[in-house]
Amino acid sequence: MRIYLIGFMGAGKTHWGKQLSKKMELPYYDLDDLVIESEGKPINQIFEENGEEYFRMREKEVLYMITESHPDLLLSCGGGAPCYFNNIDYMNAHGVTVWLNTPFDILLGRLRQQRLHRPLLKDLDDEQLRAYVVKKNNDRRIYYEQAKLKVDDTHIKPEEFVKKIMNA
Repeated sequence: MRIYLIGFMGAGKTHWGKQLSKKMELPYYDLDDLVIESEGKPINQIFEENGEEYFRMREKEVLYMITESHPDLLLSCGGGAPCYFNNIDYMNAHGVTVWLNTPFDILLGRLRQQRLHRPLLKDLDDEQLRAYVVKKNNDRRIYYEQAKLKVDDTHIKPEEFVKKIMNA
């Protein structure tokens, strides 16, 4: 079984990915970490040196590679991963996509704390950050809504989460 966690940056994909992989006894991978490993440099540096388009192409290549080499996995995907190159269709065809639909205020709070480590946010003040998150989240929603499973509850227990995935 392949499970792809999708959602906006700060939604908790890495947190849930690690917990769920243990509960479901699936190997866990983070797509951003795999891109970093394949490039030998951090995402900020990839963006600065090669741009977002290059990063998105590498992200797609790594997504396909990890999927094709692992019949069972739990993969946390970057917030933009489902939105490029028909990646959402690819993930839906090869496994169960799970959209972590985290409430806006929680996302914004997390991103305020993490913005220096995120290349698309590092130069934004609080007002710009809010506007960016509103716009990007709305733009990406059309892709996220294509997930096979949507999880809105930020206080869900791991056991309940696993049941939802298994039922999907």
